[in-house]
Amino acid sequence: MKLRKVLTVSAAVLVGLAALLYVNRLYLLKYSLGWYTDILHPREANHPVPWMAGPDKAKQPLAQRPPNIIVILADDMGINDVSTHGGGHTAEGVPTPNIDAIAREGVRFDQGYAGAAVCTVSRAALMTGRYPWRFGVEFTPTPGAMARVAGMLYADPSRLHPLIIDTEKAEKSKDFNDLGMPASEITVAEALQAHGYHTMHIGKWHLGSTPEMRPTQQGFDESLFMESGLHLPENSPDAVNSKQDFDPIDKFLWPNMRFGVSYNSGTWFEPAKYLADYYTDEAINAIKKNKNQPFFMYLAHWGVHTPLQASKQDYDALANIPDHRRRVYAAMVRSIDRSVGRVLQTLRDEGLEENTIVIFTSDNGAPGYIGLPDVNKPYRGWKLTLFEGGLRVPYVAKWPGHIAPGTQYQHPISNIDILPTVAAAAGVTLPTDRVIDGVNLLPFLGAKPATQAPRPLFWRDGSYRAMQDQKWKLIVSERPKKDWLFNLAADPTERQNLASAQPQKLAQMKAQLDAHHAPMPPSQWPSFLEMPVDIDKTLDQHHLPADEYTYWNN
Repeated sequence: MKLRKVLTVSAAVLVGLAALLYVNRLYLLKYSLGWYTDILHPREANHPVPWMAGPDKAKQPLAQRPPNIIVILADDMGINDVSTHGGGHTAEGVPTPNIDAIAREGVRFDQGYAGAAVCTVSRAALMTGRYPWRFGVEFTPTPGAMARVAGMLYADPSRLHPLIIDTEKAEKSKDFNDLGMPASEITVAEALQAHGYHTMHIGKWHLGSTPEMRPTQQGFDESLFMESGLHLPENSPDAVNSKQDFDPIDKFLWPNMRFGVSYNSGTWFEPAKYLADYYTDEAINAIKKNKNQPFFMYLAHWGVHTPLQASKQDYDALANIPDHRRRVYAAMVRSIDRSVGRVLQTLRDEGLEENTIVIFTSDNGAPGYIGLPDVNKPYRGWKLTLFEGGLRVPYVAKWPGHIAPGTQYQHPISNIDILPTVAAAAGVTLPTDRVIDGVNLLPFLGAKPATQAPRPLFWRDGSYRAMQDQKWKLIVSERPKKDWLFNLAADPTERQNLASAQPQKLAQMKAQLDAHHAPMPPSQWPSFLEMPVDIDKTLDQHHLPADEYTYWNN
């Protein structure tokens, strides 16, 4: 009798487990794929990064060498996160003194724009000095698993605007790792490497993971590559996590992201500490090893991108912030500013400051899906939108003796300007077999600056497109079918749509926009997701039918 009872209970348990597995089969097989990463890429314990060492003694005095160049790129950092630009979290004890110091000792770009409102496209613009749609990089690669479960993740009947999925295109799409910047592009690293620079990449890449698209095949001598996106293991005693139950992207990231890096495409291993601090440690090691030769460093932080994770040390330092999510986010901002400060201090300690160009910016504006309304203040829009909040980002640079301290540059600049600017500083000739869209900004930043000629800037995300020409900004959208026209000189926060009041200006700019895009090739991969984004509200706020919205294509 006892054996029969045990068997009955065991059978019931098995039936229950089978039912649970059946109900959650989509979750287990399509949503939570971290287990597959664990099998495919087991992570070794942390070990030292074998950075290549430069010469023991410099061949030339520092002043006679081409300048060292460091580009520090934050991820998803809003313009209001930096106190130089907007004040950010200063009142809560989180100023950004180290980023501010770059502006104070060099230039603050008051109309500094990302190359796109999303990761890959913006980074491709930075690397090449070109509009990425010239070479078919128009959309940010999306993991196939995300496409397969997006409908389930976004299955919320309270949403006013549906997620649109083309499942046929999704099934035909290449693997996530196969999508990126083609190897035929000439990157800033390749241009500098050919001129004798030692080139180093640390952190996020997001421009393809096949061997030919990785940094070491795109001009970088060395690459400490972010393989997956946790800032710390989720259960680490040093991690303070903030999960956003209202955000489908956040739900996807937590079970799928891992804590891992690789060096020069080797085996994965775990970073030694909180990711921003670890990358900074390694940046300092690499700078010290290469201080006797010209170097280019691309330090591409994962912070402040979701999943929102702070180090316990930073979180504990901000006990005055009562809201948990805001406190975690502010702590992440704090870690990025500390990173900038430590890099700047290393340049001083090693005697490199006077001949090193340092540029700090973000790949796009902060997203609305983190539920923090003020991150892009005073601008409308978020990451994924072509409004100022999605495109206008922190942008500062310094080069002692060449960029006048305290410069406030008022003209629009973009990621496409980095390559021609640093190439000019290094004495590197730009390639002549392709269009370089950016301009060299150095003539406009000295003690006696030249006057920059007006030029338009363009952005593209499928049929969702924008341009700025002097004081005018145009945004066109197919879903919803709408045009926005703004006079940024009178209305920098894009509150008054002049599309109806200025029909001639609208027609002229639409013709200009069409002329720019007409010769462009099709995207290398299709968009199979269209995601609604409210322009003026965060994802967790109540949306009303009258609220303006747009769709992001991916």
